[in-house]
Amino acid sequence: MIKTDSVHKTVLLQEAIDGLNLRDGATVVDATFGGGGHSLEICQRYPNVKIIALDQDKSVFAKGDKFRGCNISFINKNFRNMNEVVREKVNGIIFDLGLSSDQLENSGRGFSFMKSEPLLMTMKENPQPEDLTAMDVVNTWSEENLAKIIYGYGEERFSRKIAKAIVERRKGKKIETTFDLVEVIKEAMPAKYRNGKIPKKIHCATKTFQAIRIAVNDELGALSEGLEKGFKLLKKGGRVSVISFHSLEDRVVKRFYKTKQIEGNGKLINKKVILAKESEIKNNPRARSAKLRILEKIE
Repeated sequence: MIKTDSVHKTVLLQEAIDGLNLRDGATVVDATFGGGGHSLEICQRYPNVKIIALDQDKSVFAKGDKFRGCNISFINKNFRNMNEVVREKVNGIIFDLGLSSDQLENSGRGFSFMKSEPLLMTMKENPQPEDLTAMDVVNTWSEENLAKIIYGYGEERFSRKIAKAIVERRKGKKIETTFDLVEVIKEAMPAKYRNGKIPKKIHCATKTFQAIRIAVNDELGALSEGLEKGFKLLKKGGRVSVISFHSLEDRVVKRFYKTKQIEGNGKLINKKVILAKESEIKNNPRARSAKLRILEKIE
């Protein structure tokens, strides 16, 4: 049995791979390698399957030596550009859109509001000066644009208050760390929302951090582009499994699948979204929000 040192627990692991209906000799793209859970399971279940693992965060491939004996190649690329590096037709593609626990715990790039880290939130391991970061967003974007993304991408009801507080704070001092931003968010929130009691167990910074991260990495745009390019790479009868974790992602996936179905190019494998079982949720609470949809290419 191959083991990794990852702290990440892959959600809906068996269901996503079962849905691909793989056979020995197939080629599959793991579009979001992350903690490596899907690639590892595929390698163990189908030793003769070729795996093409993509991730724009190069640091995740440090665990590559754990995949000795697997027919796997690691490519440091955002899945929205998979057509640039995948030169063959494939039998399956997996997108796991959740942020890896390893990135939350170990990246040092400000994904978690539970640690004081530089406010970067970029998936790139070594962002360059020209790359957009969360620090750029909170210190340079207009109040109107901040409110728009915090509400649109985070569905945060206090988006306008938070945006206003961010603009006011940066007038006196640049917002540079995750704790700086958390402090601003807390001050903008009504008292009963600051401690996570309303809504229950959700930190008051959760939705704002999610929204800024999505904006920094253009996650919804990348998803739309990645789905389209991935579908073109599929062989007839090939399948794509997508695990999403919030309504905005799921909406993009659902719309894309519906379009392919109407065009006569795709068939829904699961007409109802697949959710995690209670036993999995008990062992991994983040599985509660996971949704799996599977599409087969028929033309």
